[in-house]
Amino acid sequence: MEKQAICTEKLTKFYGKARGIRELDLTVAPGEFFGFIGPNGAGKSTTIRTLLGLIHPNSGKARVLGLDPTGRERKEILKRIGYLPSDTALYTGLTVREILKLSADLRGKDCTGRAAELCERLQLDTAKKVENLSFGNRKKVGIVCALQHEPELLILDEPTGGLDPLMQHEFFCILQEANRKGVTVFLSSHVLSEIQRYCVRAAVIREGSIIACDSVEALSQTHARRVTLRGSLRKEMLPEAREWNELGGMVSFLYSGDVNELIRTLAREEISDLTIAEPDLEEIFLHFYGKGGEQA
Repeated sequence: MEKQAICTEKLTKFYGKARGIRELDLTVAPGEFFGFIGPNGAGKSTTIRTLLGLIHPNSGKARVLGLDPTGRERKEILKRIGYLPSDTALYTGLTVREILKLSADLRGKDCTGRAAELCERLQLDTAKKVENLSFGNRKKVGIVCALQHEPELLILDEPTGGLDPLMQHEFFCILQEANRKGVTVFLSSHVLSEIQRYCVRAAVIREGSIIACDSVEALSQTHARRVTLRGSLRKEMLPEAREWNELGGMVSFLYSGDVNELIRTLAREEISDLTIAEPDLEEIFLHFYGKGGEQA
């Protein structure tokens, strides 16, 4: 395998007869801000746990920072990466400060200065005990643990759950700063606006298989248009229209046919308001899933 931040070849994991991931081929280059998209149960967390060596694949290969996560190189991988799970589990009875020190000691690093900076930016009180923290503040502790040792690669599984909008914004500012310094960011999320705003390239996973992988710009390109209008238009007048919705005198639909035919049809009707725009990334990926991924 070529040395990449992350590289898998036909990576497969089943839980008994249950599907996990199936023949996953994925490459993330050093320094990328990469999105990994899919709904709950698609295989995102299974992929990440396999990359970390927390579970072993049934078949296929994986390399993280050029190293094998299934063997003796796993400890070296864990020293060089920062990992944030979707659910942050912390030892009770300890303060935030003690948790952060424990995490740093496990990597053999003094992270006091960086930890203090991150805690200030995320408004995290290090004197509080873990059992007295809200869900959002527990997530902040996980973020600091993942970032304080300044890793080469960040693997983040649904990282913004529990964070309020201001903290989400600050979190992504921190990630962008790290990425500009050369840190690879692997962001697993079902929040498509996060992927569209921050990632350069992304892969879409559906039922354990990659159905698309390209730049976010290329994935967002489509011939379809979102049409919203006020008028008496009927669905049978536009056979190529999809996702037809009528509410309060407004009609909305996706249209991927001949634009000239659309304009001629609309010109024959009484239309008092009209908007034609590109669909957002969420609509495009809902279309991917609705079509079963054959577009990929």
